[in-house]
Amino acid sequence: MHDTTGHHTKESGRRAWWVAAVAGVAIIVAGAFSTMPGILQDPLRQEFHWSRGSIGLAASVNMVLYGLTAPYAAALMDRFGIRRVVIAALGTVAAGAALTTVMNAAWQFTLFWGFLVGLGTGSLSMTLGTTVTNRWFTTHRGLVTGILSSGSVLGQMVFLPALAWIIARYDWRPALVSLAAAALAITPLIYLILRDHPADRGQRPYGSDTFIPRPEPVPGAARRTLTVLRHAARTFPFWMLAGTFAICGASTNGIMWTHFTPAAHDHGMPVTTASTLLAFIGVFNVVGTIASGWLTDRMDARRLLAVCFLLRGLLLVGLPLTMAATVNAPMVVFVVAFGLLDLATVPPVIALCRTFYGEDSAIVFGWTNAAHQIGAASASFLGGVTRDTFGSYNPVWLALGAACAAAALLSTVIRHHPTASNEADQKVYATSATRSDR
Repeated sequence: MHDTTGHHTKESGRRAWWVAAVAGVAIIVAGAFSTMPGILQDPLRQEFHWSRGSIGLAASVNMVLYGLTAPYAAALMDRFGIRRVVIAALGTVAAGAALTTVMNAAWQFTLFWGFLVGLGTGSLSMTLGTTVTNRWFTTHRGLVTGILSSGSVLGQMVFLPALAWIIARYDWRPALVSLAAAALAITPLIYLILRDHPADRGQRPYGSDTFIPRPEPVPGAARRTLTVLRHAARTFPFWMLAGTFAICGASTNGIMWTHFTPAAHDHGMPVTTASTLLAFIGVFNVVGTIASGWLTDRMDARRLLAVCFLLRGLLLVGLPLTMAATVNAPMVVFVVAFGLLDLATVPPVIALCRTFYGEDSAIVFGWTNAAHQIGAASASFLGGVTRDTFGSYNPVWLALGAACAAAALLSTVIRHHPTASNEADQKVYATSATRSDR
């Protein structure tokens, strides 16, 4: 079978996977930035005498902007193309990391790391993976989504032990310079391989029976992003997805990537050991996210979401019992299980966005991801404040375990398919979407 333009189906498939792979590399590098506040806490407190709350504030700003940037980045990709947006984002994170090395005040950490790195990584978030998947694949979307979603954690797994070693042996500044260099190093690869649409190569999306012409650039990216939000906010599924994803953010990168290492250190565990455990969570995260994507192609996404939240909540409640100065069997069990569940919520949420919001699903997912990051930012900041106030992270683990139980219940009421009971909601979105300025 041949494409309309005469290219072979196999060539189309190869190109789609290459594009996905290069997008994954960008996501991996961006993911390396997310765990830095956790391993920077002790060096910054020793050098500048900042409180955990001050450091957590910069991490919170970073997480909020990471989330708020994502939907606009999706619209900008429709306007200017994926490749241009990714290259600009890599330059932004490199600049933010480099400027952080010359800071001498907490507000500068918030500006350079919170704002610049937050804006850049937000453009390289899971929204990038969603956009690439929607354009380049019509089959195996759940699997591809799972693979790309795992990229951010893979970045943590690849870079975190090395960054912790650099900080322990040299200083925290060389670690940030290394991150900036990595972001700049992959820019030529993005330019040479990443393409905005299969039609740019005269090919069809992987698994498609028909050639799909490249759509015209969509003007008014900011206006469109807000328009899609306004229309989606009138529907019941959006609020259920945003609520559960906010809890997801609080119970994963919000608390784990910022406070797991300091929490383990409170129990006498060396920072390098705790960082290595966090990296191993990333190893199993890759497996869990890909498996979740495979399951999303085959089962009700709501049920998968509920199971992930319920099991995650149980693990967080039991975490204080596993903490120790050395690695023990319960801690190994936690690392493996939490890793499998950490990002396993992403493929079903993306699938539900696609079910309800069609071609706007990348932007809608971007807004739900903003809720994810707001939840993460809240946990990052409040986790530090709780530690400063009570001298322990135990209240945080218990509160987040209870929140995950609530998210499991919310997941069951997300309507997976349009039914008579939510027909009005669907009609509102479908009607308003056709009137949006695209």
